[in-house]
Amino acid sequence: MREALSGLTVRGRAFLAAGITAIVCAVLLGQPALTRVGVLVVALPLATALVLGRSRYRLALVRTVTPQLVTAGQPARVNLALTNEGRTPSGVLLLEDHVPYVLGTRPRFVLDGIGHGWRRQVTYQVRSDVRGRFEIGPMTVRVGDAFGLVELGRAFRMTVPLVVTPRTVPLSAIPLGGGWTGSGDNRPRAFAMGSAEDVTVRDYRQGDDLRRVHWPSSARTGELMVRREEQPWQSRATILLDNRLLAHRGQGIASSLEAAVAAAASVAVHLSHRGFQVRLVTAAGEDAAGSAAAGGGQWHVRDADLNARPLLEALAVVQLDARDRLDTSWMGEQAHGGLTVAVLGAVDQADAPALRRIVHHTSSALAIALDVDAWSGPHAGTGGAAPFLARAGWRAVTLGPRDRLESVWDDLGRSSSRGPVRNPGAAAEGPTTPAPAVVS
Repeated sequence: MREALSGLTVRGRAFLAAGITAIVCAVLLGQPALTRVGVLVVALPLATALVLGRSRYRLALVRTVTPQLVTAGQPARVNLALTNEGRTPSGVLLLEDHVPYVLGTRPRFVLDGIGHGWRRQVTYQVRSDVRGRFEIGPMTVRVGDAFGLVELGRAFRMTVPLVVTPRTVPLSAIPLGGGWTGSGDNRPRAFAMGSAEDVTVRDYRQGDDLRRVHWPSSARTGELMVRREEQPWQSRATILLDNRLLAHRGQGIASSLEAAVAAAASVAVHLSHRGFQVRLVTAAGEDAAGSAAAGGGQWHVRDADLNARPLLEALAVVQLDARDRLDTSWMGEQAHGGLTVAVLGAVDQADAPALRRIVHHTSSALAIALDVDAWSGPHAGTGGAAPFLARAGWRAVTLGPRDRLESVWDDLGRSSSRGPVRNPGAAAEGPTTPAPAVVS
């Protein structure tokens, strides 16, 4: 009853105040008829609150979002399936679903005629130009009477995630260097063509075909040894995203970080469709996609359509990092000999050891260097760090705020024979010019 009284609307409180006023005036003026009117006016909201408060309605909600992974700027549809499982009919339902402000205004619905077994479905669209992971819900429900005197609130705790990934652009196939260019160009790992001592073998396992037993090795070790199956080489690529706070300029969706994330996403999708095993690492030295995907490993390989999904999910939630230097702890035995594509912000001489180490451990090191100072103003660009990266052994190009990523990627494919590619407006830099310094 207390909850029902607290749910009195403005109209219900006005009725209650008017009824009490009428009763007081009737007592003071000695008008019994006015007393009866006052009692009736007071009893109406109180009786309504009592009936509505003792109603045992049971509402069930099933919320689905289709699709749950969208690209920034694309809409997603939210479907709400409501069911009244209670035996008592309810009054008017006022529904409000909570959504983050970047997805749009909160949708509100008014439903009536809710009896036992009642079912209804409502849908609405959400859309975000900002990447991220957002929770849709919970929903609040307010049940009102037919007179609008009382409203009782309820809330569903269930929420559904929506992941908004950065926009990507299709990239052309360019020479990437290194020994392999994707599974489409792979050759099977051949057995040694020399003596029997060179054949790759392993211990016999239950169920192995006896025709694969390598008898010379078995005789030498005293245990059954079998020849390994031929295994195709699978190209591996690491995408390094420089997300340090001091390496980027600008704010919001117009910042250099967002341009770097979009470039990394486009490269990830491109390499995945070329058959690469791709992993994403950040300036913190962690495998971002492996952390974001449940049960995900360091390298991500699925079919052509799902290959880049964990990478895009990880890029959707990448934020600025406060560290000063690039962490290369992600490098190890697995990284040796693979392809590395770095999307870098501002770098200086203090980053040179880390950059040289990456070049030393990879067969091909490519870099997209953002001219981050150009994000500070239309005339603030300095040409980026591509010349500095080229001296460190990278194939590097510069990406500015007005440059098309597709064209810059094509320039990267042509940069192996003519050094770093500079923006047309950037000044030429000689071999003795110091590296661009990081501006905090």
